Amino acid sequence: KMLGKFPYSTRLCLPSSKFSDCICILFSSMHVMHVDSVQHWMKDLRLMAECECMCILQSKPISTDGDGQSELVVAPQRILEDKLQALLKRAWIITTELSKIFHKLEQNRWQRIHSTAVRVGCHVRSLINEYNSYTGKSLMKQCSDLTAMTERCVGVEDPETLKPMKGVIVGALMSLSQSFSQMVELALTHEIQDLVRQVDSCTSMLGVEAAISSLIDLTQEGAHLCHIIAKEGGVMVLFKLCRQESLSYLHPHALRALSSLCGVEEGINQLEKVDGVLCLADLLTDETNSEATRAEAAAVVAQITSPHLSFTQHLSSFLENMEDMVTALINMCKDASSSEVFLLASAALANITFFDSMACEMLLQLNATKILIDACRDPERVDTPYCKDQVVTILANMATLDQCASEISQENGVELLLELLHEKSSPGVPAEAGALERVLQKAAVTLARLSRDPSIIRIATKQNCKNRLCRSPSERNNSDSVLVACLAALRKLSASCPESFEDSDYQQLIKPRLVDSFLLCSNMEESFV
Repeated sequence: KMLGKFPYSTRLCLPSSKFSDCICILFSSMHVMHVDSVQHWMKDLRLMAECECMCILQSKPISTDGDGQSELVVAPQRILEDKLQALLKRAWIITTELSKIFHKLEQNRWQRIHSTAVRVGCHVRSLINEYNSYTGKSLMKQCSDLTAMTERCVGVEDPETLKPMKGVIVGALMSLSQSFSQMVELALTHEIQDLVRQVDSCTSMLGVEAAISSLIDLTQEGAHLCHIIAKEGGVMVLFKLCRQESLSYLHPHALRALSSLCGVEEGINQLEKVDGVLCLADLLTDETNSEATRAEAAAVVAQITSPHLSFTQHLSSFLENMEDMVTALINMCKDASSSEVFLLASAALANITFFDSMACEMLLQLNATKILIDACRDPERVDTPYCKDQVVTILANMATLDQCASEISQENGVELLLELLHEKSSPGVPAEAGALERVLQKAAVTLARLSRDPSIIRIATKQNCKNRLCRSPSERNNSDSVLVACLAALRKLSASCPESFEDSDYQQLIKPRLVDSFLLCSNMEESFV
């Protein structure tokens, strides 16, 4: 990505000492850059010195073929992205230098403190000149004051004399940090306003597409930038674009940006103001839209119904359009051309079943049980633990309905759940291992919820997979959550069908208190089985 891994915000890390309570917040997070140190130095060299030479050859393309011409067309639209990249890199460099001052204060390395303060002043001056910041005068004075303070400490050897100066310098650094943070935010806001304006009013489709791509890159840099984009009208402009049929080929890109922006509260607030839920429902239900557009709309729906976001629970407009969206999403699961499309549609459905219990009743009427179970037999649609995780989540939530048990039984859903309990993840893929744990846990929960149906109990107790998962830590990937779910399922099944279990199961897995069985199984060696 053009913006790389340079964040807008990070937190200065103070050494654990008497200065540890003086926390200077410049930024909220810092990404670790995994790049070769020499390459990193060469990239930063341009920002470390003010060079007067220019190497752009007056914007003349080096290539003589058609590719050079196409690059010239796109280049003007990338100016804003390049400016944002430079701003983020400079902010990261200045933050790093300020952090060094704190650490060197602890070590009393006054010569280094002074030289670092001088560098901070140079970088800040360059940034102010580049962005014509109206706060620059005050910020430069703070840099000058800091440089003067540190210069007075160079050569002083008396610790008692230097002791009060440390506190003064820490106070100056805190003030400088706050001012610098405000300046960076203003500069970022100004650049983001230009990007949003470009999406809204640019007459070149290449320009609009480039601006949307830049917004997508920015949304990956953290929640704070998403907040600024939403606040500056990004959500409104993107939904405005999604309502224009003449720009349908840009709808997937716009929706991808929206799915990130709706992960912050300001994004949801703006979505409600522009009636975004109705727009998403229209995009999902219009079968003339491309599958890519409907899939990205499903991704936005999955985001705004995420059970992990507390500020999405008050979307009253969602309930008005829920039936249309649920119908469109289950049809998308049925007709998905790839596992990626199926994953987005099923993830949206899974979240909706948490969002409102009525969704499960709607899915039951739409024959969703058969559609989802059939999809699990189709490797074109369901080929990863992530997809299976969404399917078993929907089935687990639907299993709370009494009439759902017979539906699952008729469609061989119990056999599917037992098969899922035998799933194993690909070695060396930690993310898949996490998804598999969720599949095992939710499959056991679903069976426990279905245990009120005698026919399902007879099918479920034919295999000892839950017993195996309890006794063999490696089979459940050493997951405590899977163990608890399997123990709970065994106890529910044993209450209705006691003859299906051996004495050792009762003595170790069923009869003791749940916590005692858990402790016994969690400490078992593999040789126990």
